[in-house]
Amino acid sequence: MKKLIPWFIVVAAFIAASTSVFIIDETEVAIVTQFGQHKKSIMSPGLNYKLPWQDVTRMDRRVLSSNSPSARMLTKDKKYLVADPVTRWQIQDPLLFFKSVRNEAQAKHRIDDIVLSELRRELGTANFGDIIGNEREPIVAKVATAARTRVREFGIDIIDVRIRRADLPQEVQKSVFDRMKAERERVAKKYRSEGEEEAQKIRADTDKEKRILLAKAYETEQKLKGEGDAESIRIYAEAFGKDEEFYNFVRSLEAYEASIKKDDTLVLSSKSELFRYLKSRK
Repeated sequence: MKKLIPWFIVVAAFIAASTSVFIIDETEVAIVTQFGQHKKSIMSPGLNYKLPWQDVTRMDRRVLSSNSPSARMLTKDKKYLVADPVTRWQIQDPLLFFKSVRNEAQAKHRIDDIVLSELRRELGTANFGDIIGNEREPIVAKVATAARTRVREFGIDIIDVRIRRADLPQEVQKSVFDRMKAERERVAKKYRSEGEEEAQKIRADTDKEKRILLAKAYETEQKLKGEGDAESIRIYAEAFGKDEEFYNFVRSLEAYEASIKKDDTLVLSSKSELFRYLKSRK
């Protein structure tokens, strides 16, 4: 019996040591409690010690996310949309977190309620077109700021809030899309009408410019033609005045060229004035 006592002490000491030493991972924070009373918070990873009758509650120190369920919300212009926000958050005060929400499941439930409440309030101040357009970022930034203030009492810090999807309810999507399609068709028809009107105007202006250019070209042509005829007459007149016989000869040659073609046969009197320059001269 005396030999068993040292072994029992060794085993008891081993059990006490194994229940007193614990390791906190770098992804964790923890609090140590004794009979429900807080003793210390552990914010750094490493080897730690506690009394055997004390308890260790571990919590995740990483950035966590909460996907809120889809909810129907009313916009400023009285349109319903379905939004499902995503919230990223982190435990900042382990003791306060433990006292207020106890665990991650309860924390996510509280965060979802607060974020949906703030999102519903902010979406009620904006029009539907702005929410699905360029105003989404400022809206979720306001939601994150307001929710961050409210969850500090739980020892939580909200990193940011994002809207994963913001759509119309399923039952009204078709009617809204039909109205959007009709509106786009109306605008397209307006643009086509304006385009056709502008095209007709351009064609009319082009035809007018064409007629003006042709008229000016014809006027220039007639003017040049008249000047050429006048110059021709002047040259002929000068030639006639200088050598009447040579002038008559040239004019006769021109008459031959204009009236007699290849393989033509003419029967004329030898006394015809047309052939007087073709007669042999001695």
